[in-house]
Amino acid sequence: MMYSFSAPRSKRIISGEIRLALFFFMISIGMVVLAYGFLTYRTQQFDEQRKSFGKDIKQLEHSKREIEKRILLIESAVKKSEEISTNNMVMKESIHNLFDLVPDNITLNKADLDKKSLILYGVTPNKDAYEFMLQAPLKSIFHRTYTSFYPIENGWYNFVSTNYLEDESVTEVQE
Repeated sequence: MMYSFSAPRSKRIISGEIRLALFFFMISIGMVVLAYGFLTYRTQQFDEQRKSFGKDIKQLEHSKREIEKRILLIESAVKKSEEISTNNMVMKESIHNLFDLVPDNITLNKADLDKKSLILYGVTPNKDAYEFMLQAPLKSIFHRTYTSFYPIENGWYNFVSTNYLEDESVTEVQE
């Protein structure tokens, strides 16, 4: 007796639906494994870049310190240059003022100018002309003034005038 109109088929262990589900499951697992591999690879690259950036940062910090040292050196050189320029301007003005002090009938042969002293060598027609026209202004500027006269054959006098400024720091300590 036959209870079925269709012929019997052989049964498989894995059916078509299960095969399809296993296929998609394998594809999903493959995609997860590939994504994990890709992310692991990129993580290693980022770690290498981070280490490289760390080395670059240390090198840049070292360069920054060297540049700061150079800047300090240049700033000190600029400050020294400005100081020298200022001293030169003061010296120029002092020399200009000195020549303005000298009257027309007194001739200077030589002038030695230091920070605290002035030595003048020159020729004057007589001692009184020197004392009234040049020594009086020099005495108002300098603390100590010494002058020596040497007569010349034509009746004029050679003179050496030594003028000193007192060092205020020394006088304050002595008092």
